[in-house]
Amino acid sequence: MSIRPWRDIARRPSRQIMVGNVPVGGDAPVTVQTMTNTITADARATIDQIRRCEEAGADIIRVSCPDAASTAALKEIVRAAKVPIVADIHFHYKRALEAADAGAACLRINPGNIGSSERVAEVVRAAKANGCAIRIGVNAGSLERDLLEKYGEPCPEALVESALDHIRLLEEHDFRDYKVAVKASDVFLAVAAYQQLAEAVDCPLHLGITEAGGLIGGTVKSAIGIGSLLWFGIGDTIRVSLSAEPEEEVRVGFEILKAMGIRHRGVRVVSCPSCARQGFDVIRTVQALEERLAHISTPLSLSVLGCVVNGPGEARETDIGITGGGNGTHMVYLSGVTDHHIQDADMIDHIVRLVEAKAAEIEAAALAPLSDAAE
Repeated sequence: MSIRPWRDIARRPSRQIMVGNVPVGGDAPVTVQTMTNTITADARATIDQIRRCEEAGADIIRVSCPDAASTAALKEIVRAAKVPIVADIHFHYKRALEAADAGAACLRINPGNIGSSERVAEVVRAAKANGCAIRIGVNAGSLERDLLEKYGEPCPEALVESALDHIRLLEEHDFRDYKVAVKASDVFLAVAAYQQLAEAVDCPLHLGITEAGGLIGGTVKSAIGIGSLLWFGIGDTIRVSLSAEPEEEVRVGFEILKAMGIRHRGVRVVSCPSCARQGFDVIRTVQALEERLAHISTPLSLSVLGCVVNGPGEARETDIGITGGGNGTHMVYLSGVTDHHIQDADMIDHIVRLVEAKAAEIEAAALAPLSDAAE
């Protein structure tokens, strides 16, 4: 237990699998995924989008493979990607075989949807031969007809039963390198299904609220659903599903993990909503700083508050802080201590330089033990 036990999360024990070179489950960090929305057969466009997602911090990226042209392009895409690529397969088992041979690190399939037991066996053999993991993806919007007839509607029990049926098909062929998702667009349904599944299996769980919506609405729904599950200790890898560019999904995913204290990447900004007391335009300042600091991947914290009511207190808890003062002169805090003052005109450039310098300092400190060991 830590000195702040109210922040402690007891993570659900799970066995670990490998998705390419990325561990998922066990004591591995919770990973952030996204999915491309380009035409996969257009390898250049897909690779360009993957690169933007990688720069945003994506650990794993999924691409849809609906046809032979997509799996034909996959080999080039996999070769160009710096992170493991998951091939999204629906119904046609031959696409799974082609994707495995093309170098996909994981196949997203539902074994029950790809045909006979022999076809499942073929996919498993291809996965084993190519070192592929498998992600079982149960979705409330595409539940099997017999389960809908049995339960009358999508419900937690139906999603879990579907997942267990698909798991059984893989385990009958001695395959255990799988992770599972039971997604729904209804936050309550998804959370309840994941809670039930977490008690029934020991495999890694892939979290998501599917078809969550646009950037704002989808972010809110995803933060509630994924955040609740992470707080319960459930979840080994996440994908935030937004009607937005995939790099935005990555950024939101990391913001959820940062808010939960689970994983930190980039600058964590603490800022006030602003009011008549503000000594500078907080809203525009935060917008400008977030844009200009998006390239920082080193975890550190920045407080931006418009006045001295809460500014000094928040600054004490962050690496760098700015608090609004009178006559266009503001206080800058370093490591929680008042350090110097800055004028309005120079403030944003100055804070960017301070953050970049702090990030470089943190990175150098992290590398120092490695350099000493090498010597």
